[in-house]
Amino acid sequence: MNFPYQLEARPAPSRTMQLAAPLLAALLTLAGGWLIFSLVGKDAGAAMAAFFVEPLSSVDGWAELLLKASPICLIGLGLALAYRANVWNIGAEGQMLLGGVAASGVAIYFDGASGWWILPLMMLAGMLGGMVWAAIPAFLRSRFNTSEILVSLMLTYVAPQLIIYLVSGPWRDPQGMNFPLSEMFGPDALYPVFYADWHWAFWHGTRINASVFITLAAIPLIWLFMKKSFAGYRMNVGGLAPLAACYAGFSERRTIWSAMLISGALAGLAGMGEIAGPIGQLQSTWSPGYGFTAIIVVFVGRLHPIGIVLASLLMALLYLGGEAVQTSLQLPQALSGVFQGLLLFCLLGCDLFVNYRLRRRGVTAAAAPTVQPLETSTLS
Repeated sequence: MNFPYQLEARPAPSRTMQLAAPLLAALLTLAGGWLIFSLVGKDAGAAMAAFFVEPLSSVDGWAELLLKASPICLIGLGLALAYRANVWNIGAEGQMLLGGVAASGVAIYFDGASGWWILPLMMLAGMLGGMVWAAIPAFLRSRFNTSEILVSLMLTYVAPQLIIYLVSGPWRDPQGMNFPLSEMFGPDALYPVFYADWHWAFWHGTRINASVFITLAAIPLIWLFMKKSFAGYRMNVGGLAPLAACYAGFSERRTIWSAMLISGALAGLAGMGEIAGPIGQLQSTWSPGYGFTAIIVVFVGRLHPIGIVLASLLMALLYLGGEAVQTSLQLPQALSGVFQGLLLFCLLGCDLFVNYRLRRRGVTAAAAPTVQPLETSTLS
């Protein structure tokens, strides 16, 4: 028996489904999470509350949400810019790590020094570190037409080895009992915490710091660059219509370099924010995978800055939920990754209906009435 419905191509992509697909994917992810908790023998309602509600039941939980969403959003903004230009930077994780390494080098070199200039210098070094790591796939793509997807992804696995070498050798803390980590950074090499001395402030005692302001400033700046600048227009045209961009005289090489360097700089700045923020030193394993998470964020947010902000908050909540159920329900923290993957697959499934719709099959050929052809008489 044939399935009663079939996919039919839409004459034009559905704007409604483009906006509704992320919401539907989120609802399907919640339903899938309910099923997962039921299959592992947990009270699904209590588990879902522990995963999504309890992390936000305190001021500290909201502060942690913003603290985790900030680097994810910053990386996602750079990736969205690159993806709009049809430049597929998959190595933001490695660029974030190199940004942290470069910023750590500044903090270690100026250890013992004090001054307001240390933190801006670390920010600049973090951006340059991410740009250098992004420049490798940019050069290979523009010079030899090498796939930036493969090169940037492979470099992601080189960056942790460089960090392990540094914290196990030249940058290892002499007082660290041979653990692979650097010395703690000085106060001027750390982002200031929000008014920690204001005991009456509702955020007193949380870890939230001034790195959030960097992300808040980047959101409108990236939007203006995408929508109002000629360089952003040139990159968008290069992504949507490469031939038209070529006829208009827009340089493909310039687009590749611009997209990779901007996305690498923002990823490096996010890495610097983690090193100079919650962590306060360079460790052998300090990244929770924000560079890979940001790829999901970009597509859930539809490559729009506002959508990326909302998707970053959702992903940060998934990280917090994984930590919460690990302590309250003794479930593995890897559930955060399960929810992230489930959200991505649900989004891909919902995106199918942007260009297609379900239509009921018509009457089959076997059941359709047959019409006998008319017989024509021959003239004698």
